Amino acid sequence: MDIKLLDKILSETVSLIESSRGRIFDIAEGARHEYTRLEMQLRELKEQVAKIIAQVDAKEKEARKRRFRLMEVSRDFKRHSEADIKDSYESAQASQLELVVLQEQERSLRLQRDNTERALRNLQDTVRKAEELVSQVGVATEVLRGNLKELSGQLDTAQERHWLGLRIIRAQEEERRKLARDMHDGPAQMLANVVLRAEICEKLLQTDITQVGGELKSLKLAVRGSLRDIRKIIYDLRPMALDDLGLVPALRRYIDDLKAQMGIAVDFSVQGQDRRLPSPIEVGAFRIVQEGLSNVIKHAGVAKVTVKIEFARDALLVSVVDSGRGFAVLEALKTGGEHFGLLSMRERVELLQGTWHIDSEEGRGTRISVRLPIPEGGGK
Repeated sequence: MDIKLLDKILSETVSLIESSRGRIFDIAEGARHEYTRLEMQLRELKEQVAKIIAQVDAKEKEARKRRFRLMEVSRDFKRHSEADIKDSYESAQASQLELVVLQEQERSLRLQRDNTERALRNLQDTVRKAEELVSQVGVATEVLRGNLKELSGQLDTAQERHWLGLRIIRAQEEERRKLARDMHDGPAQMLANVVLRAEICEKLLQTDITQVGGELKSLKLAVRGSLRDIRKIIYDLRPMALDDLGLVPALRRYIDDLKAQMGIAVDFSVQGQDRRLPSPIEVGAFRIVQEGLSNVIKHAGVAKVTVKIEFARDALLVSVVDSGRGFAVLEALKTGGEHFGLLSMRERVELLQGTWHIDSEEGRGTRISVRLPIPEGGGK
């Protein structure tokens, strides 16, 4: 077998896949921009439809009055002059003609609105499929590149290397997907709203400058909200306190923020001598607590939870305990679904060569216990 030829084919394949991924991403971005444009257009169409409906209702009432007036004049034409009869007839005819025109405009606007709504749904589906395809292509590219070669010497079999690689790549892609979703649902939507409000301000400067102040206040609030969301996303990616101060201070800050934002009561305690640990262990423990608290907020239905960190001589022990709804552990781990966070937690523990245990029953709460081994001389 010609290894050089095989490497060349593999390199060309990876390059082609990366190029295709870029084009798919461009398609998704174009669809997002078109979605935003159509969303604004739909908002305007709905406003126009509401106005035309009001105009049609008013014109129908006017047309009925004029037809009734024409009937009165026609029944007793001897009491009315020829000019009155002619004026009543022309007035009723003109009103009916205006009504027909308005009704046609209403039908046309309704049709545009319905078509725009269908186009928005199709674009949303296109964006979703493109994002999934970009993610899948990214996984394929990483696998082909073989970025996990440095781990091959530490693993015993080719099967272990394969599954470990897939787990790491899947975890990376899930983090990227979550980040993309958070950016799209938060700052991206907020910035689109900022652009819309800026355009409104621009129009008001030409028509009604007295309303500009109120719109600018709304614009300022929108920008502040977007900035807050971006800071939260940055913090979720990598809390700076974790690198600067260590695991315990970072967890205290995170839990304090969670209490303020979600109103959840967290009893946080530390046992043993607090010390700096290797970065993978600190990050892993932080993410485990983060995921555990997230599961409590989403599923447990309880406002109180206990978090404990214990620094043993050769291991870090982590536990998250709540007295909430509980769940069937084996079924949740088997099916995944809304308990994907548990699967992610288990994979993170396995990558750190640790052990974990979940004790939960429906109606009796949940206890998550994790043990992460500390390599000899691993303390900082």
